[in-house]
Order: sequence, then C-alpha cells, then structure tokens
Amino acid sequence: MKPPRSSKNDVFLRYKLWLAAVSGEGIVEESTYLLLKAVREKGSLKAAAEHLNVSYRKAWGDIKNSEELLGYELTEKHRGGQGGGKSELTSKAFNLLEAYDALHRKMDAAIEDAYQDFKEKIK
Repeated sequence: MKPPRSSKNDVFLRYKLWLAAVSGEGIVEESTYLLLKAVREKGSLKAAAEHLNVSYRKAWGDIKNSEELLGYELTEKHRGGQGGGKSELTSKAFNLLEAYDALHRKMDAAIEDAYQDFKEKIK
C-alpha cells in the first residue's frame, strides 16, 4: 500500500546548523554539540559515546578535529583511578555550548517566523 501523498499543508521545514572553517570543514555540527553535552552530563567521553551510540574512536576523533580547527581544547582528561577516567569540558567548551545554544534559539525563532510567512504565501 502506498503512503498518502503530502499536500501543501503537510510541508515541514527541516534545517541543520553547524559552524564551519573557511575550508568548509565542520567545526561544530549537531553531533559534536550533542557529544559535548553528553560529556558534560555523563562525566566521560566513553560514557558520552555509549549514550549516543557512537564508537569511542569516532567520538574522540570528532572532538580532536573540532579542537584542531578551533585552536583550543574542549575537554580535560583525567585518567584512571578507582572509578576509571573522566573527562570534563574546558571553560571554553562551556562557553561554546552556551553560545551555540543561544545561536540555535535565535535561528529557530527567525526560521520559524520565515517559515510561517512561507506557509501563508502557499495557501
């Protein structure tokens, strides 16, 4: 059975927000943002990767790539110990998360306004 066809009233807007280097390479994408938030909440990169269902290797690589492009560290690692190692966000990473959140909220509001105008025009 075929799914029902969409009408003009069923049009939904989707967009992605990411910060890129001059080269176009992504510095902070949604996945990196979610990873940093998970590190903050879970206390380690390993736990954050598991929570997001990504490999530790990918998570580590994404963080390293962002750090290289930004020119500063995003996490502080504390190895070993009785409870295992942990990772904490640097103050610059906290600032980055706060700024990204604020930017996303403003973009969401502006895009929602523009989308409402669009929907009015296609009625």
